[in-house]
Amino acid sequence: MSMDNEQGGKNSLTARKARLTNTVSTMGKLPPQALDLEEAVLGALMLEKDALSAVIDILKPEVFYQEAHQKIFEAIHMLFEKSKPVDILTVTAELRQMGALEMVGGAYYITNLTNRVASAANIEFHARIISQKYIQRELIRISTDIITTAYEDTADIFDLLDHAEKGLFDIAQNNLRRDTQKMDDIIKQSLATLEELRTKTDGLTGVPTGFTGLDRITGGWQKQDLVIIAARPAMGKTAFVLTCARNATVDFQKPTVVFSLEMSSVQLVNRLISGEAEIEQEKIRKGNLQEWEWQQLHSKIGRLTEAPLLIDDTPALNIFEFRAKCRRLKSQYDIQLVIVDYLQLMHGKGEGGKGGGNREQEIGSISRALKSVAKELDVPVLALSQLSRAVESRPGLQGKRPMLSDLRESGSIEQDADMVLFLYRPEYYGITEDEQGRSQAGIGEVIIAKHRNGETGIVPLRFVGKFVKFTDLEDDFTAPTSFAAADPSAGMYPSQDFEKQSNVIIRPSKMDDYNDDDPPF
Repeated sequence: MSMDNEQGGKNSLTARKARLTNTVSTMGKLPPQALDLEEAVLGALMLEKDALSAVIDILKPEVFYQEAHQKIFEAIHMLFEKSKPVDILTVTAELRQMGALEMVGGAYYITNLTNRVASAANIEFHARIISQKYIQRELIRISTDIITTAYEDTADIFDLLDHAEKGLFDIAQNNLRRDTQKMDDIIKQSLATLEELRTKTDGLTGVPTGFTGLDRITGGWQKQDLVIIAARPAMGKTAFVLTCARNATVDFQKPTVVFSLEMSSVQLVNRLISGEAEIEQEKIRKGNLQEWEWQQLHSKIGRLTEAPLLIDDTPALNIFEFRAKCRRLKSQYDIQLVIVDYLQLMHGKGEGGKGGGNREQEIGSISRALKSVAKELDVPVLALSQLSRAVESRPGLQGKRPMLSDLRESGSIEQDADMVLFLYRPEYYGITEDEQGRSQAGIGEVIIAKHRNGETGIVPLRFVGKFVKFTDLEDDFTAPTSFAAADPSAGMYPSQDFEKQSNVIIRPSKMDDYNDDDPPF
């Protein structure tokens, strides 16, 4: 009878446990976790001295679900940084010094961790599972935050979209980086960069422009820089950036994306074909090619066809769409250069640019967004911009050269840009000769009016109108001896950085030539 009662009690207990388990599974959810693997990995790290090297780039303290495990891994990581051995005794001593030994369960718990695993043979596989569980928890956290905010009537839908996109992008990029870094870490990165640059013999530190004189001053388009390229209509802004895009992708295999808000992708490609095959743009536009020109076209566009060049011709692009597309393209193609043609056709917020405020404020938000994308994706961003009509009203050769104040809605653009380049073609204004009597036919000037991290100056180029492209100028041409009308008294001198005689006119950096009232970027 007693045995029956005992058996009945066990059955009742089993039934109660089953009901409790069912209640927990239906009314609540546990976050994704792998506590047994966390214990096994920590135990393996204390068993074999080389185990940490295999997972140091996979694991960080925050990927562990249990707080005690976070503290233990933090102690292991600190021992690794100090080049000290990692074992039961050293980890226990480090935790004691951190004041966290009792919190993690004492020396007894540390000892038991090593009993969970026999060796570190599968530690990398286990570490990746732990990292995946962390990513799942992060996805749940971000998704929950998005759902909660989406139910609020006061939420700005485009801010919410941007927040969601950024959160998911950060996870896709294994967002285990720190927002702030200690000086010793930054110094190490800087020295590593200097060592890498030491081996370079061409002087290029960024994405090459393909123009010798311009690369001589800038070292190429630099990462995280916002470069504004401005000119009056018909000066060749699109031709210039397309030539830069062609040079970067065809000659140097740097993945590049062009956002064309003004022209269609087919129109841009026709221009590229004209320049590559050296067939007049007018003939390509009309399809009026002779047989030998067809053969020339097909024989020369092979390299262009294989170039890692992407074109997006979405009209009325807003900054949220732009940022989202750039993130996806960086993840998918590892783009190294972003070009926007042109800035004034972008919108600040929402459909049709209904973001409130005046146009100058909207342009300010756009320029800040462009700089933000450049820093976030670690790529240079080239943005074309229109100039005001003030250029047309100024008399004489010097008066036609643009200056910073000519930038349309210029306040924020000038402030946010790391470089401001102006394109100027004297021939456009009917100026056939300069002060020295030299022909200005086909001459185009790239005027570096602002260079936050280097020199300013004038780089002469050859504009080939019938092929819609820019090329290097012949070596026998000497640049003008004066800069823009904005600063006629500034001293100009030729580059001393290269043995070869340069056509470039360079001025010292004007990094500090800003009012104290101007907010730093």
